[in-house]
This record gives sequence, structure tokens and C-alpha cells, in this order.
Amino acid sequence: MPSFETSRRVHHTAAQMFALVADIEAYPQFLPLCKALKVTRRSAEGETETLVADMEVGYKAIRETFTSKVVCERPLLKILVNYIDGPFKHLENTWRFRDVEGQGSQVEFHITYEFKSRMLSLLVGGMFDAAFRKFAEAFERRADQVYGRS
Repeated sequence: MPSFETSRRVHHTAAQMFALVADIEAYPQFLPLCKALKVTRRSAEGETETLVADMEVGYKAIRETFTSKVVCERPLLKILVNYIDGPFKHLENTWRFRDVEGQGSQVEFHITYEFKSRMLSLLVGGMFDAAFRKFAEAFERRADQVYGRS
């Protein structure tokens, strides 16, 4: 099963980066390929918020919508995304945030995925690594816009 993993040191705190990634409704404003996002369900238990959202992604003539469950665990500074419905057979990603002594934080992102359609896998599968790298850069740029560059 294809996967992608990255760990980046950023100039912002772990709490700031957690809040930025947890704000999924803002994704269409800055995230490449994200054309629309709608939260269809939201619940909270203590400091853990669970969202169900439909995200529309597009590249050239290809447009797909998929539904995911997003669990934002503020005390652990962890976000887990589990796939519910759409063009994938499997999709799961995890974000972890931890402050680094001195300044900034380490942001870790891991994703595993598999498309239902062999054709879709052939069409866009090869560009996924490049897209994930662009996503990581987009979050870092967004953090600089929201929190300022330190």
C-alpha cells in the first residue's frame, strides 16, 4: 500500500500548528488541489473534537469528493484522519506536533492510501508524493501568514 511520511521543523509552536491543521474548513483557501470542504458533523468530548467532512479535490479534468472522519486530540497534539467514503479503498493519515526546545516545533505527517480504481491510481497515483510535499509547504506558508514569520 502506498504511503508518504514527512517530518518538518517549523518556526511556530506545536499548539499553533495543531490549531492550523485542525481548522479544516480553511483548507480551500490555501491547500493545493482542495476545491471545497464541508463539515457535515461535529462533536466534542472534553478537549477532543471529532468532525466528519466532505472534501472535493481536483486536478485538471479530474474531480473527486471523499468523506473522512477527523479526530483532533488537543491534549496529545495529534490529529487522526480516517477515510469513510469516496474514490479510495483505504486512506488514513496522522499528524503529530511537538515543541522543540528553544523555538518552533516538529510537525510529523504520515499517510497510507490505496485507490479503488486501478485507472485512477494510474492517472494520479504517481503525482501523490509531489502533492503531499506541496501540502506540507502550503501548511507552513499558511502558518507564516496566520502567525507571522518569527
